[in-house]
Amino acid sequence: MHRLLLLSCLWLLTAPLVSSIFQRPTGSPAPPHLQYLLEPLHSTVHTQRGATATLPCVLRALPRNYRVKWSKVEPANYGENVIIITNGLYHKNYGPLSPRVHLRHSHRYDASLTITNVALEDEGRYRCQLVNGLDDESVSLTLHLEGVVFPYQPSNGRYKFNYHEAKKACEQQDSRLATYQQLYKAWTEGLDWCNAGWILDGTVHYPIINSREPCGGRLLLPGVRTYGTRDKQKDRFDAFCFTSALQGSKVYFIRGHLNFKEAGQACRNHGAAIAKVGQLYSAWKFSQLDRCDGGWLADGSVRYPITTPRERCGGLPDPGVRSFGFPSKELRAYGTYCFVGK
Repeated sequence: MHRLLLLSCLWLLTAPLVSSIFQRPTGSPAPPHLQYLLEPLHSTVHTQRGATATLPCVLRALPRNYRVKWSKVEPANYGENVIIITNGLYHKNYGPLSPRVHLRHSHRYDASLTITNVALEDEGRYRCQLVNGLDDESVSLTLHLEGVVFPYQPSNGRYKFNYHEAKKACEQQDSRLATYQQLYKAWTEGLDWCNAGWILDGTVHYPIINSREPCGGRLLLPGVRTYGTRDKQKDRFDAFCFTSALQGSKVYFIRGHLNFKEAGQACRNHGAAIAKVGQLYSAWKFSQLDRCDGGWLADGSVRYPITTPRERCGGLPDPGVRSFGFPSKELRAYGTYCFVGK
């Protein structure tokens, strides 16, 4: 009896403590309660360019007169672009993704979004929203492409692009402006670049691994330095581009002493096209293309990819795509890198 009484007293003393351990801290928001949508097991879907990807969105119940709306969150304009709306029986597609998306609809509770022939611009955050009057709720998912970020500037020197020119320049090199998350990841993997460049949301940054005087000084810690939001029309910087592997493609080198025009013809003679900068970076990153030979690229630059650094190939200690800049297009001194797609 005394033993039971003692245990009861101990429980009364410790119950508030045990309870407080499992209680939510005061002031912290409760997670949103999903009545109709199932929380996805994984919030990130990994895919490759050219592949087919499905973003899961499954209902646990079907409310009356409901709609499901898929949209893509766009950091460049701080908005959302509607992709598809369905009421379970009928659906309507919207926007540039329209020809490449459909609902998986493997059962009547399935509102998952399938994207075919995934493109670079498809990467990002998506929202599946159930619209049901006052009971609206949503889940967010991220479509992630493995890729590589590279700095880019034109032949006439650094800091020549406004935002729109930087965006176009990346697209011309089989890439797109990088997101902040992509640039940050590239910095953690060793990207060290002193010139500031535009990224997709209209802000300007540069990633520094080794602090040094020309790059903000030796006293500043390594990191992704920021200039913040800049005037997209007036301000001029370089660009940080993002590209990814393309299924079924290949970049290869043709040896020779060619000028720029001859380099392009040499690729065409093999049923290929002269490679773009993004395509060379992709081959270096994902196919481990490693050559000590400088070769012409489509923008008139001469570069070569190194995966195994060695003294006779530039002498730099880290892997990377080396550049000879933009020599005269009449100069017969280099081979060429060619690209064959699907």
